Amino acid sequence: MIRAVEKVRERLLRAARALEDADVPYAVAGDDAVAAHVSKVDEAAVRATRDVDIVLRRADFPAAQRALESAGFVYRRVAMLGLPGGLDAFLDGPEASVREALHLVPAGEKVRPDYVLPAPDVAESEAADHFRLVSLPALVRMKLTSFRDKDRTHLRDLIELGLLDAAWYPQLPPVLATRLSELIEHPE
Repeated sequence: MIRAVEKVRERLLRAARALEDADVPYAVAGDDAVAAHVSKVDEAAVRATRDVDIVLRRADFPAAQRALESAGFVYRRVAMLGLPGGLDAFLDGPEASVREALHLVPAGEKVRPDYVLPAPDVAESEAADHFRLVSLPALVRMKLTSFRDKDRTHLRDLIELGLLDAAWYPQLPPVLATRLSELIEHPE
């Protein structure tokens, strides 16, 4: 189990290094971004993940593909339920599982047609340990927009640690503020 967690971290760092060496702007999002923000408050509250989500501008996809392939990743277009056209992903080698892939999130675009907001731009990021990290406000908007079970769990973690509370309501679109209110008022 420990090795699985280490492999995700190694994959993340290798991808970030390749993108930075190629001067491709990016931001780590998803579970790894939650873990990075949570670890600033309580490392024991960090949850493990198996994949890596990276926000990229669509114009940078070709340069990102060259950089990631030079670091040993293999490009695949992956079918995903509810996602017309699928998802751009990079497997960690030709025999790797899609479960362990890097998933590319197009900056400034809706991940799913029914989403309230598009993904943030890579400019909404900050430096973390060895990689660029989507900012907490951008991450919260992403999690409230997706609002799947795992997103709600991550949001509850942020609430429990005091990183997210009712003071956020005014900076969110009404539908997202309502979702956050539901989680704060009814955490179970």
